[in-house]
Amino acid sequence: MRITVFGAGAIGGYLAAKLAIAGRVDLSIVARGAHLEAIKASGLRLVEDGKETVASVRAAARAEELGRQDYVVLALKAHSLAPALQEIAPLLGGGTAVVTMQNGVPWWYFYKAGGALDGTRLDAVDPGGRIWEAIGPERVIGSVIYPAVEVDAPGLIRHVEGMRFSLGEPSGEKSERVTALAREMVKAGLQAPIREDIRSEIWVKLWGNLSFNPISALTCSTLAAIVADEGTRAVVRSMMIEAQAIGESLGVRFLIPVDRRIKGAGDVGEHKTSMLQDLERGRPMEIDALVGAVQELGRLTAKPTPTIDSVLALVRRLAIERGCYREG
Repeated sequence: MRITVFGAGAIGGYLAAKLAIAGRVDLSIVARGAHLEAIKASGLRLVEDGKETVASVRAAARAEELGRQDYVVLALKAHSLAPALQEIAPLLGGGTAVVTMQNGVPWWYFYKAGGALDGTRLDAVDPGGRIWEAIGPERVIGSVIYPAVEVDAPGLIRHVEGMRFSLGEPSGEKSERVTALAREMVKAGLQAPIREDIRSEIWVKLWGNLSFNPISALTCSTLAAIVADEGTRAVVRSMMIEAQAIGESLGVRFLIPVDRRIKGAGDVGEHKTSMLQDLERGRPMEIDALVGAVQELGRLTAKPTPTIDSVLALVRRLAIERGCYREG
């Protein structure tokens, strides 16, 4: 089985290291800069449970060096996908599956979704349908990522917690390709449950991200601080209620009450969200995939989103002013 991880940062690097250490697949990665040079020189280093392991992986700056693959794992952020389409193309053969590991609403959301919106393309995450046309939604295996992982230094990945990568076909079927991938991930020591309804699981994670991420960036606050403050907690709850109405109109099942979901975020403690971390480091923020796409879904389903609209306008303005906004 030939697998390339495109975007071997924290999550991509962790997945690549685990698969490489297991030694059961032909694993390669596409990386850049100092990260790539460190991996070429010393291997991909993974610190897990206080122990460091070095994974020998084939690393390249250009995908065309690697050839066509059975699976391509897209582990770069949503706003980085469209600019990378030409680089990804050489990896794609007639039967290549593409595993999407981005946060937020995926560009393929309405592929084989059924209902009146089946086949709809979302401008917030795929302006002009460029990704849809270049990759093809029929290749997609959806994923929801849970591990907390950090890049401590070039070529050095540190695993904090979590091992679950939920997988699912957009159609809900348990295909041979998703089953085979899940089997290899499990053999590598990961959890890879196959979901019949991957969209509902995407929404459970998105439910918190779309609210806590922009509020944390706007206030420079941790999860615990946002939940402890009556005002910011109320804004988060309002955004989540608006999003729940949208999701339920699309057939999504929210299996936990909103207040329990908020409490769970607060229990994480003094944690900075990824959006706040990106703001502090001057990197592009995942605004459109996490918030803008939900606003677009609200328009498509005729569900009002007044709080989401206000927060989106504010966090987008902040990102533009700080040079941390990349459209699409």
